[in-house]
Amino acid sequence: MRKKRMVAWISICIAVFGLLMLRLAQLQLFDTESFSKHEINLIEASVKQRSQEMVVDNGRGNFLDRTGDPLSFETSSVLVLFPFLKKIDWEADKVARTLGVSAYSLKNAVEDSKEPFAFGDPDPVILTRSQMEIINEMEIPGVFAVERKYPMEKVPAAQLLGIIGENETLLKSRYGEKDLLPRTLIGLSGLEKSFDEFLVAEGKSKLVYHVDGEGAPLFGINVKYIDPANPFYPINLQTSIDKDLQMLLEEKVDQHKINRGGLVLLDIETNSILAMVSRPVIDRKKPFNDEGTENMMVKQHIPGSVFKTVVAAAAIDQGLDDPAREFDCSKTISGAPDLKYDYGMLNFQDSFAVSCNRTFGEVARELQEQDPNILEKYAEKLSITGGVGWKGDIFHLEDFSQIQDEEKGRVFLLDEARKDKNFAALSGIGQHEVRVSPLAVANMMATIARGGEKDMVRAVLSIQYQNGAEMTAFPRQKLEGEKLSPFTAKKLQKLLREVIVNEQGTGRWFKDLPYDVAGKSGTAETGIYIDDDKQLHNKWFAGYFPYEKPKYALVTVNLGVLENEGGVNPLFADIVKEVYAFNHGSSAEGPENN
Repeated sequence: MRKKRMVAWISICIAVFGLLMLRLAQLQLFDTESFSKHEINLIEASVKQRSQEMVVDNGRGNFLDRTGDPLSFETSSVLVLFPFLKKIDWEADKVARTLGVSAYSLKNAVEDSKEPFAFGDPDPVILTRSQMEIINEMEIPGVFAVERKYPMEKVPAAQLLGIIGENETLLKSRYGEKDLLPRTLIGLSGLEKSFDEFLVAEGKSKLVYHVDGEGAPLFGINVKYIDPANPFYPINLQTSIDKDLQMLLEEKVDQHKINRGGLVLLDIETNSILAMVSRPVIDRKKPFNDEGTENMMVKQHIPGSVFKTVVAAAAIDQGLDDPAREFDCSKTISGAPDLKYDYGMLNFQDSFAVSCNRTFGEVARELQEQDPNILEKYAEKLSITGGVGWKGDIFHLEDFSQIQDEEKGRVFLLDEARKDKNFAALSGIGQHEVRVSPLAVANMMATIARGGEKDMVRAVLSIQYQNGAEMTAFPRQKLEGEKLSPFTAKKLQKLLREVIVNEQGTGRWFKDLPYDVAGKSGTAETGIYIDDDKQLHNKWFAGYFPYEKPKYALVTVNLGVLENEGGVNPLFADIVKEVYAFNHGSSAEGPENN
């Protein structure tokens, strides 16, 4: 009996020992990079336990503005101090004299630290070049003067650039077995997402030292500087954004209390984005809690009368704009008396200037009788549907899209609506199923200003290596498909200018500006009500300037506001003044007719 018990006991011990050995093998050999259901990287965790580090650069690529200035980050010269200084005698007095601070403040900061830190954080003391050289020449272990990259507190064009975050599942789905750290930052929206393959970090630049269980140096007091092996990375994306102008226009949007909406400003010659503002702003702490992360300028919205520009183009080509023909603009689109706008009998040009719904409802019906697809054809000719962001082949990426978040827009959703006269009339005034993005509308205005030539819109001009050498450029590129004739484009230009000069026109706000403007307003019913009886509207103004020699296409939009509130005409006018002042110094007085 005793022998049996001993055998059983020995067997249990062997089994337990075997299980422990298997567990040890699992920890040290098999599941070192993805232990447990939480996918814990044991190697990384072990190294982290034995070391402390100060990240100088997270290794992810960065954004520059059109002149090469940093757009999403700033580099500061800071003093980095390591916690082990509290355990050794170091020359705090000499460092303090160089900085012009007290030795006590340095020592006290170190005493309170558990990890390496930049002295003065969260608002670090900024060093001069001379101070950096003096401190580093002291060669004090644990004391370093370094250039450190910080994300900007307020990033210009934040929704266009996008946000980044940690997402191991998404990381694996994008890059498979590529050797990337589990906590690698990846792009979740905007250009960060579109260009993620170029921006993703190959490694961090950091200062590292190894410690024992009490935080004391494990292998002496030598601190290692670790840098990714490839000197050409991280790369930089040179955007088309003008940083100074962007920040100025963001202030203007906020001054005009645009809570949901924004603006798009295009350079007509290069067809690139000079500024793009989207509201609401991003809540960096909880970015996906509301619409702040969404770029409203590339999303579909109901355009209202801005869409009449498309109907006008089709009417011109089909001969429905006869100046001798008059429309009863004392009636609504349905034929009932118009109690709000009683303009009387107007020809096509004046109807466009005052945005007469009756005229464009009738014309849209007549066009639909000729061809049920005609409004969609002209929407495509004016680049208002189908997507306008730059697309093309680069490296191994086919049909690469710069603006992946862009929604393409539409005129009709259902085929029944396309063939229905009443729905055709509603579509003719930019209602019913019509949806377009402010970016596409800005491109439509740029297309008209160029005489019908339609181009893709660029947000990024080039990809550059860390040393400034160009990896690849994004050339100006035509949009495919039919385009307007120069004759039709010229007539549209005159119609858009008539909106401004007509005494009853909706663009009368813009007569005394330093640039002559051409454009079209829009007020769209959303079908969304508050307090049961108050409908919300989308307010638009889209145009270009100067009229004679166009340089800029601009769209301003305020979404979901009451009909008698939140107009964007004053914002558009202010932006024209600001652009003029930006180009000509501080004075924006007096008209300039070019």
